[in-house]
Amino acid sequence: MPPYAELAPGVRRIVAPNPSMMTGPGTNSYLIGKAAVAVLDPGPVIGSHLEVIRSKAAAPIKWILVTHTHPDHSPAAAILAGETGAELIGMSAVKGEHQDGTFVPDRLLADGDLIETDEFRLQAVHTPGHASNHLCFHHAGLNWVFTGDHVIDGSTVVINPPDGNMKHYLRSLERLRRLDCTAIAPGHGEIIHDPGRIIDWTIKHRLEREAKVLTAVKSNPDLTTTQLVPKVYTDVDQKLYGWAERSLLAHLLKLADDGIITRERDGWRFR
Repeated sequence: MPPYAELAPGVRRIVAPNPSMMTGPGTNSYLIGKAAVAVLDPGPVIGSHLEVIRSKAAAPIKWILVTHTHPDHSPAAAILAGETGAELIGMSAVKGEHQDGTFVPDRLLADGDLIETDEFRLQAVHTPGHASNHLCFHHAGLNWVFTGDHVIDGSTVVINPPDGNMKHYLRSLERLRRLDCTAIAPGHGEIIHDPGRIIDWTIKHRLEREAKVLTAVKSNPDLTTTQLVPKVYTDVDQKLYGWAERSLLAHLLKLADDGIITRERDGWRFR
């Protein structure tokens, strides 16, 4: 995956040098516009990455948009805004772990709000699930959606309670499906040119995992979340069990909210 690519007229991608098990090849930062530039998800504070953003913009950076305030997506926003005077746009950080409290938006976005310029029009789509303050951005001219961590290339995302919510995530995926976009520009990985197939696969995968959770709880009543992980995530390397447990908890909380299972002390069982 090239560190810099021109993807479409007025849309460029810069990959932050923060590859990892959780970020894949790195966080995608997008430059939208040519005469005046919006930076979407400037990523973590890495000097070399910020330098590439500034140099590749090749025009005034007027807006900085953030899909959500996880530490691999938004911390560079405040620094870049301080250097450029750009307007910070997004939803406020929530309290809790894995949140970037330095992101304080100048313009708070709600679902349906627009960012309109002479070159492009972006509409905010509130997609809670991976994070309660997660926004996707629909590019009207291209009919692309910039999805942050709502949908990524080549993998699924962790749903980490309490801010992550599996029921909200599935609803948000259905909503993204109804947008009928022609491509997804994800927060990690390559452009997805068959968005319907990927969204359908992601929903199917989550529902199949939910069915495994139900089977495991039915067969093993009163096990803790930690004890359920190897019974549900038989296809996952043990090194990932810690993160798998977070998504497992999200599934369990959804099923409890649906009235199907209940929590008894530290264990789970059918009602």
